[in-house]
Amino acid sequence: MTAHIAGVSMTPFRRRPEATVKALTAEAVEDALKDAGLTIDDVDAVVFTTTMQGALEGQHAVAGQIAMRSLGFQRGPVLNVENACASGDTALLLADQRVRAGDADVVLAVGVERMTVDKAGALAWFHGAWDVHEADATTAGLLALGADVLTPEGVEEPAPEAKSLFMDVYASLSKFHMQRYGLTARQLAAVAAKDHRHSVANTRAQYRRPFTTDEVLGAPTISWPITLPMCAPMTDGAAAAVVCSEATRRRLADPGRAVRIAAVELASGSDRAPEDLDHHLSVLASGRAYERAGLGPEDVDVAEVHDATSFGEVLQTENLGLVPRGEGGAAAERGETTLGGRIPVNPSGGLVSKGHPIAATGLAKTHELVTQLRGEAGERQVEGARVSISQGGGGFYGIEDASTCVTILEAAVTPR
Repeated sequence: MTAHIAGVSMTPFRRRPEATVKALTAEAVEDALKDAGLTIDDVDAVVFTTTMQGALEGQHAVAGQIAMRSLGFQRGPVLNVENACASGDTALLLADQRVRAGDADVVLAVGVERMTVDKAGALAWFHGAWDVHEADATTAGLLALGADVLTPEGVEEPAPEAKSLFMDVYASLSKFHMQRYGLTARQLAAVAAKDHRHSVANTRAQYRRPFTTDEVLGAPTISWPITLPMCAPMTDGAAAAVVCSEATRRRLADPGRAVRIAAVELASGSDRAPEDLDHHLSVLASGRAYERAGLGPEDVDVAEVHDATSFGEVLQTENLGLVPRGEGGAAAERGETTLGGRIPVNPSGGLVSKGHPIAATGLAKTHELVTQLRGEAGERQVEGARVSISQGGGGFYGIEDASTCVTILEAAVTPR
């Protein structure tokens, strides 16, 4: 059984504290169904995700049922899922599984987040995205990875009480890569500058200002080597994907716009040694995804990866096999991962430009890649894109993500 994505949508990612979860959900769902040429009556099941609504608004349960009811979806199954920043990716995985199992012809995957209504509360939420019983040990282990790489003299960092623990963690992971593989701060800046340039052509991105590498390097330091333009902003937004069976795809007004889900694989973190990157969960998940799809990294035309900071893009391009281990930063600096380069990465602008509404992020990547594979991305179109890959990671387990989901999509074979 094969599953396809018949429709996608994402709201503009912005600071929209006045918009409710219901309103954001409605915006994304209605646009996705319109894109597919279907209606809510065609939907057999919904996979819904929002990670912060319980903490910020007190809606601790049945969020999907409540958000979908006003849209006319009643009596059918609603699955509520949470996997931190990989939640949207996981929603797509569950929709894919339900269709391939023959349990449904049309499943709607929806991710929505309303973060800016309570910035302090949103920041506090992150401290529950790892083992709260081992938080001190986890923090110490992560920060120790970069302890041997010293911050250069003259670099001004925020006062300790004003710093973000999670940015310190990303900085430590970056330093570990610097020590082991020679990654430089300038290469990190080149990654961020590339993504900010890409965002200029994305009208749905939160930030659309181009940066040069020097401007990124000269921006305020958050936690060296991480500067402000290397960090994803908090934002509000929703995204959705309509997943359908082959039988439904054939009935669509334009079956050639549907994109085949070649593989979706989910992996969890392990107790691996820091140096054992061959067993990083993204390596394992992507390996299974490539095998299931019958493809390899050499077949990928375009990628969207999780870059809560720009170091994330460096690491994940290596983990997915798109560049050799240790060369993620150098490849970006050479222009290999820019639009027009050998393997464009984050043509949407990535999280650092587009914004990062946690539960919506994975499905926003899906929106970008489906748009690319349809040839409908306009100024940011990757020429001839036929195969795409995305990666989304969530939470922390020890020294790596608690969860990572890797998705491979293929353009339709049916001519449009």
